[in-house]
Amino acid sequence: MSELNQNNSEEIDFQEIFDAIWNAKIRIAILTSIFAIFSVFYALSIPNQYKSSTLLIPAQQEGGTVSNSLGQIGDLASLAGVNLGNDKNNEAKIAEEIMKSWAFIESFIEENNLAVEIMAAEGWDKESNKLLLNNDIYDAQNKKWISKPTSWKLFQSFSDRVEVKSDKSSVLMVSVEYYSPQIAKKWLDLYISAINKHMQSREIKKVNRNIEYLEEQVLDTSISKMRDIFYGIIGEQIKNKMLAEASPEYVFIPISPSMISEEKSKPMRTRICITITLLGGILSALFFLGLHYFRKFSESNN
Repeated sequence: MSELNQNNSEEIDFQEIFDAIWNAKIRIAILTSIFAIFSVFYALSIPNQYKSSTLLIPAQQEGGTVSNSLGQIGDLASLAGVNLGNDKNNEAKIAEEIMKSWAFIESFIEENNLAVEIMAAEGWDKESNKLLLNNDIYDAQNKKWISKPTSWKLFQSFSDRVEVKSDKSSVLMVSVEYYSPQIAKKWLDLYISAINKHMQSREIKKVNRNIEYLEEQVLDTSISKMRDIFYGIIGEQIKNKMLAEASPEYVFIPISPSMISEEKSKPMRTRICITITLLGGILSALFFLGLHYFRKFSESNN
């Protein structure tokens, strides 16, 4: 009997909930309509953004004769404390992490003067192909910052627009999303070029240090055979340096060049409108349901 009474009570509660919502259906519909209208204006106020993407693979060390020579004296070079060869896959992994680092991105922004485009832009005029700048942040006429961003803010904002991810086959996908499709492509190309130059410069500096060290060892030894070995290793290091200097695509080679996007990547306005409208309907129903129970509670206490 107690279970039957409990079930009847639950049925009455559900019926009461339904009746409360049904009685407020017009007011719920009005509030939901207000949310729907707001969602349309809100979705239209969000500027379009465009994505430019490219696929990269690790560059392979060219020159088979060099690799063969490295194999012949590689053990001796290791004993001398010099690393002759480079694992390109490992270099690519290192480069991938460097691309995401604060220091590299800060340097990239400064070298290409991208601070205004990153922090002050709030849209893009397709007709004039010009960025729309926020006057509260940057004075375009006098070219002065009203509110100058910090290095950390620039890093965060740029990182939010860039995606770098790799798969198991060592293919790296890099994409940049921005208000202007032309600028998105420009940033992406500059970004890939910057990491290649950075890794190239890194390798050249390492080889120069190796050569300096080996030349010191030549001067410090009086054994002619050891001198010949050191000279051989120096020769291989010079070859590595020449290969690095002659390779603009030192660490990454694009297999799918970046293109100027003709279709926006976001916002997804239909989804925004549907989500806000549904949320408005649910909140409206909960509001009037809560109002019903509040009135009922007030009446029961009087």
